[in-house]
Amino acid sequence: MCGIVGIIGRQDVAETLVEGLRRLEYRGYDSAGIATLVEGKIERRRAQGKLKNLEKLLLVNPLPGTIGIGHTRWATHGIPNEVNAHPHATERVAVVHNGIIENFQELRAELAAKGHQFVTQTDTEAVVHLIDAYLKEGMEPEAATHAALKRLEGAFALGIIFAGRPDIMIAARRGSPLAIGRGEGEMYLGSDALALAPLTRHLTYLEEGDWAVLTSHGATIHNANGHVVDRPSKITQLSGALIGKGEHRHYMKKEIYEQPQVIGDTIQSYYNPSTQTVALPDLPFDLKTIDRITIVACGTSYYAGMVGRYWFEALARLPVEVDIASEFRYRHPVLKKGSLAIFISQSGETADTLAALRLCKNEGLHTLSIVNVGESTMAREAEAMVMSLAGPEIGVASTKAFTAQLAVLACLALALGRARGCVTPEEEAKHVAALVSVPSRVADVLHSDARIKEFSAKIAESRDVIYLGRGTGYPIALEGALKLKEISYIHAEGYAAGELKHGPIALLDENMPVIAIAPSDALFEKTASNIEEVIARGARVFLFTDAKGAKRLGHKAWATVELPDVDSFVTPLLYAIPIQLLAYHTAVAKGTDVDQPRNLAKSVTVE
Repeated sequence: MCGIVGIIGRQDVAETLVEGLRRLEYRGYDSAGIATLVEGKIERRRAQGKLKNLEKLLLVNPLPGTIGIGHTRWATHGIPNEVNAHPHATERVAVVHNGIIENFQELRAELAAKGHQFVTQTDTEAVVHLIDAYLKEGMEPEAATHAALKRLEGAFALGIIFAGRPDIMIAARRGSPLAIGRGEGEMYLGSDALALAPLTRHLTYLEEGDWAVLTSHGATIHNANGHVVDRPSKITQLSGALIGKGEHRHYMKKEIYEQPQVIGDTIQSYYNPSTQTVALPDLPFDLKTIDRITIVACGTSYYAGMVGRYWFEALARLPVEVDIASEFRYRHPVLKKGSLAIFISQSGETADTLAALRLCKNEGLHTLSIVNVGESTMAREAEAMVMSLAGPEIGVASTKAFTAQLAVLACLALALGRARGCVTPEEEAKHVAALVSVPSRVADVLHSDARIKEFSAKIAESRDVIYLGRGTGYPIALEGALKLKEISYIHAEGYAAGELKHGPIALLDENMPVIAIAPSDALFEKTASNIEEVIARGARVFLFTDAKGAKRLGHKAWATVELPDVDSFVTPLLYAIPIQLLAYHTAVAKGTDVDQPRNLAKSVTVE
């Protein structure tokens, strides 16, 4: 989603603003721009497309100024072009905005009737002219902004500068995250910690409804009512350098290869080697009292939740519902006070998931967030938080964050099973040993990279692809199809293998690749029967299995990748890796933008 950077300091800020925007590229965008004050007047440079276009413009037409705001736009209202690119401005005020202003049409009509001229298709321009109208009435920037904020409906994060006022910048948030960074004689504004990482590690996160006045020496924060409030300063764990690709061509490939370390770090943080048990952080509720679980998430995190459902039901014998966050509130769910609601989000800022969390809190449920950003809104608002230690994930298509989420869910399922007396110490030790072995087994899977690359060229020629799996292999099939769609733009669908005869089998012919997730677990023979049906109809099967499965079906499949033998408890962690590699190599073969696929954003902070 859109990214915001702001700097008020001692030297020209344009180059630093662009560097900050580069660290926000992972969020997804289709245009970019910056604005500064030059001799007290607002000056802008904006460009459609990638940041390199903005950089070329700045080389030809530099932009001085010691105060400025920058923006990467992901189009919502209005097509992606230079006119609709942020910052938006009048001669008095310039604004960058992440979010959606729901009542912009009413505001636009009201302001147009007063003589304001609109030149873009965006909702943000209504914010600019609303503040401008209050400034024209003689209000100071602080009062004009506060008055405007009261009129806005929707979700937003705003960065605002004012003509003739190089001494202040105003920030505001409602629904979308925004952080203030502190430096030596400089202050910074950013959508997330990564944007500000090289500049400062001292961050203050604005809370819901907050707005702040920044000067070069500090920030005064107001709540929604305008009262001055204190917000804690935190030290971010992110390093001060832009995360690099290392030896890899793309961030996605680098992040796939980081998974042995990431999974190991996550498991080790919740593992007690002396007792061979999982050790979660202290929770403010008793796991023994939980009698029902609701899991809410979006996209890849939703599929992680689906795997979690199998684990929670098998190990803790708890009824579990898994909901897509964007649908959860609107189906009027029947919620039980005292039950547990788990919210999974890489960013911890996903708007739909955050709204679901707030609903569950209001209904008296225990709330637990699984997030990869400890300073995120979800981490702060949930009753309890468990971190997935994936580190910054730059590629839009989630890889290491997914497997880190799975690792957390596996540990949580074991803790619940132990607390409820459904898992014996011997069983827990067995499962924990399987978990601890996963990083090395994942490293083994990465040795199949060249083999997967070989047959990805055939997938790249396809128009449609089907993924099949049973048990925990079913959500992995769904995730595999999503990955292929996201970065290669090939239509793909994941199915429970047993559903093949209930419709999808009609699609099979010699032009339809079928990706089969088939570990030799308790359901293998049933999966094998489904694969035989596929082969009988002439479709090409690409088989991911272990030694036993390869012996049974490898000679019939079009291509087979043999994975290590592992306990069935941890197969989802292992089988996630080859489907990521398959999607990656297919996208590379097609020449798509792997790290920043079209129309997608890393963090969806609006509904």
